[in-house]
Amino acid sequence: MRRVLLALLGGIAILAAGVAMRRPLIDMMLYHPMAGIDRAPERLGIDADEVFVVTEDGVRLHAYHLQAEGATRAILFLHGNAGNAAHRLPDAERLRRLGADVLLLDYRGYGHSEGSPSEAGLYADARAGLAHLTGTLGFDEQRVALFGRSLGGAVAVDLAQDRKLAGIILISTFSSLADVGSRHFTPIARIFAGRGYRAEEKIKRVRAPLLFFHGDRDRIVPFELGQRLFAAAPEPKAFETLSNTGHNDIVEIGGAAYFARIGAFLDGVAPTSSR
Repeated sequence: MRRVLLALLGGIAILAAGVAMRRPLIDMMLYHPMAGIDRAPERLGIDADEVFVVTEDGVRLHAYHLQAEGATRAILFLHGNAGNAAHRLPDAERLRRLGADVLLLDYRGYGHSEGSPSEAGLYADARAGLAHLTGTLGFDEQRVALFGRSLGGAVAVDLAQDRKLAGIILISTFSSLADVGSRHFTPIARIFAGRGYRAEEKIKRVRAPLLFFHGDRDRIVPFELGQRLFAAAPEPKAFETLSNTGHNDIVEIGGAAYFARIGAFLDGVAPTSSR
């Protein structure tokens, strides 16, 4: 009996330790920030202003503002889980050419932003980015579209809940962190992932038009998870399958047609007009 009790207590202790370490382990696996700026916009031939915004919890974030002459619409660019905003400058420049100001945000702990990344923190960062576009830069919220890639798509879904935004563009975005974990590891990963980044639940409260892109050979965020998120989304919505495309080659393979589709979406949800 004593041995059974000791074994039971040992099992409980191990389980408790696992639960206590769950969040640090998940964060370590999920976030891969690169500090500093290793690709300055001027070296890429891109005209971008460096700006700083402060979140509701006092974290100072770094961002790039790419201005389109006479733009009456704007895009909040929410990138994926690795690197920093500087790595996305070429993509942001192509979005700017569609006739929209682009605010490319570095999450806390990324680039020259302060702090350390967390789910609640990234949500707060996105809210600060939107506030900068609508407050400091003067864009009406209904003239702002969200562009979220991979993890940034889940952040965009959280931000979009119950807001009257122009639209939301989701690139290679998943239904939930637990779904991704169970695809890469085992179903038990759901327990450790918990209820993190529950985009599938939150997308039901999105009130803006949605445009999805997903590669059919995506091995990081499997194609079916993008389809699952799309199925849960309210209308109006559209899903673009990128054939023979993985997670990190969408721009290369999608090319001009990919950006043209985004441009057509923007023209539909936020046509050129005065602010």
